[in-house]
Amino acid sequence: MREIQTDSITEAVKDMCIAINYTLSEDMTAALQDAMQKEVSPLGRQVLGQLQENLTIAEQERIPICQDTGMAIVFLEVGQEVHVTGGSLEEAVQEGVRRGYEEGYLRKSVVGDPLLRVNTKDNTPAIVYYSIVPGERFRITVTAKGFGSENMSRIFMLKPAQGIEGVKEAVLETVREAGPNSCPPVVVGVGIGGTFEKAALLAKQALLRPAAEKAEAPHIRELEEELLERINRFGIGPAGLGGRVTALAVHINTFATHIAGLPVAVNMCCHADRHAVREL
Repeated sequence: MREIQTDSITEAVKDMCIAINYTLSEDMTAALQDAMQKEVSPLGRQVLGQLQENLTIAEQERIPICQDTGMAIVFLEVGQEVHVTGGSLEEAVQEGVRRGYEEGYLRKSVVGDPLLRVNTKDNTPAIVYYSIVPGERFRITVTAKGFGSENMSRIFMLKPAQGIEGVKEAVLETVREAGPNSCPPVVVGVGIGGTFEKAALLAKQALLRPAAEKAEAPHIRELEEELLERINRFGIGPAGLGGRVTALAVHINTFATHIAGLPVAVNMCCHADRHAVREL
């Protein structure tokens, strides 16, 4: 039995919250550089250049990549042979988020009640998902989701007869209607299958995949490539000012579903697809 102290969990979450807001992950940085090579619009290239300049300033000056430092979402993979000691695991994670947003001077954007709208002033509570896995693994994934793109996300409860063409139209419709509001160039996370809430979670998790990594299943990989090509033909372009690069990647996750259903969720994310993974 492996023991992990809650203090180490808190410290890790704190550091990750700060890091992802100051420094974009290597996969997303590479995706933006690749976009610069593909973009033909002068205005689009100018926007991409400004985004890259912004990343350099953020890292050097230790200031956030974006003024919307997001709502923290934490995924925990906890091994069955792990014993967490020193207090509550949930409280340890929330304390890590609290310290990260306070010590990192990050904007606090969470309201405690969705209708009363009173700011909690420390960006908690974070949303925490737990997975129990075999062995002694303890893996933490942290993402900070800004709501410019989150607000453009959608879920569809399609009929099975609508099939793959219905899935394509759901994704394309979401991106087309989002236009410039999701701060392109975007990453498009898609969840297909499961139930109403499972599809949305699949889409959220799809955003955490390295930008250049493709789906393993050939038919899903082909669907990702087709959707990316069609989205980039929309001409929305960087910052919505026109161009060839509207999306940096389309990532699709799937899960088993009921014979009577075809849930599809589309989770939009701007170029600041902030995420980090750490194992304790």
